Amino acid sequence: MASSVRVKEAVVVTPSEPTPTGVLLLSALDSQLFLRFTVEYLLVYRPGPGLNQATTAACLKAAVAKALVPYYPLAGRVRARADSPGLEVLCRAQGAVFIEAHSDRYTLNDFERAPKTVTHWRKLLSINVPGVLSGSPPLVVQLTWLADGAAAVGIGINHCICDGIGGAEFLNHVSDLVSGKLAVPKPRPIWDRHLLNPPPGRTNRRANTALHPEFNRVPDLCGFMNRVTSSLRPTCIVFDKRRINELKSAARSTSRPGDSPPTSFEVLAAHVWRSWARAMGFPPSQTLKLLFSINVRNRVKPGLPDGYYGNAFVLGCAQSSARELGEKGVGFGSGLVKTAKEKVDGEHVRRVTELVSESRASPDSVGVLILSQWSRLGLENVEIGMGKPLHVGPICCDRYCLFLPVKGERDSVKVTVAVPAAAVDSYHRFLRESLS
Repeated sequence: MASSVRVKEAVVVTPSEPTPTGVLLLSALDSQLFLRFTVEYLLVYRPGPGLNQATTAACLKAAVAKALVPYYPLAGRVRARADSPGLEVLCRAQGAVFIEAHSDRYTLNDFERAPKTVTHWRKLLSINVPGVLSGSPPLVVQLTWLADGAAAVGIGINHCICDGIGGAEFLNHVSDLVSGKLAVPKPRPIWDRHLLNPPPGRTNRRANTALHPEFNRVPDLCGFMNRVTSSLRPTCIVFDKRRINELKSAARSTSRPGDSPPTSFEVLAAHVWRSWARAMGFPPSQTLKLLFSINVRNRVKPGLPDGYYGNAFVLGCAQSSARELGEKGVGFGSGLVKTAKEKVDGEHVRRVTELVSESRASPDSVGVLILSQWSRLGLENVEIGMGKPLHVGPICCDRYCLFLPVKGERDSVKVTVAVPAAAVDSYHRFLRESLS
């Protein structure tokens, strides 16, 4: 692995024009303990005839520099605030990091299947930032030329500054600059982090943790973390429109008259959660939780402005015993997911901001499967001068489940998650089993 990727150049890229200097405060949601990490994306592109690698690399680097003008906090540095538990960004145009590299081993075909290990693609984003508050750059971009002329772009974005929607808006602005489509970002990036802070005068005494199971601990009946993290092996499976419709039909067959039909996300989330739980063989009484992000941009009143690129989500939490989740089927699980989504309104968001800012509430790991939906972010539209990416995924595949886009198939979803090697066959069997 050490010789599979060779770094040709690593440089600091600063905004191409002067940008404001000073300190910007991050919101209560931005400052949450569990968001203090780097989100790492991997986009892979097909080789094209007559492609000039040097020109492509220079164009991408220039586009990043231009994009850092309206998104100048991504050229700053995140740090802890001196006067409160929250975070802030010191903006002095310190810059992002751009890396160009070459691989003599990997080709486009390597990305048609799940990676062999959870860190198989680690070298495609050479700078691994373990601590996002240590003065490290919030943005790292690595362009790696593969052995067959294809290209892999690894991107690391500090989660404290952007959520998935905000990060994708930034990357699509870079894409527009590369292709010459649009010089001004659309939507225009908006900071306004104060909009997701607790109202003045309110404290966590009004926030009842019983209403927020995402922050509550559950009993560990099985050595949960050791069970779900041992000898992990990445898995990947695509659900097309036909298969998702089968899941919807199965869920509807157990619904009550008058219930609204389940969405694709609800049934697929429930099916993956249930299959994972069954494959893991948890004790029947083990409480399990599915945590997933819920965009609140239009759930708070008034809604957040277009272009707000901070963390504008809260965690939805579906909860069940292992026995009920396994025995009651996909309709039961999708109902739990739907109920978790429906409870999130403006008041719910206000309670969360109080909990995370005053009592430092953070999700526990026991009983939890975390799911993140990348399939609707627009990452599949990010171009670097080689067409749209054939593969969109994470740099490292771990026990957190991701829903990924499938090129040319908007109604299909690629599901990736790492499970213990001993459970892989069972997990695939449960995913594919008949729902009749």
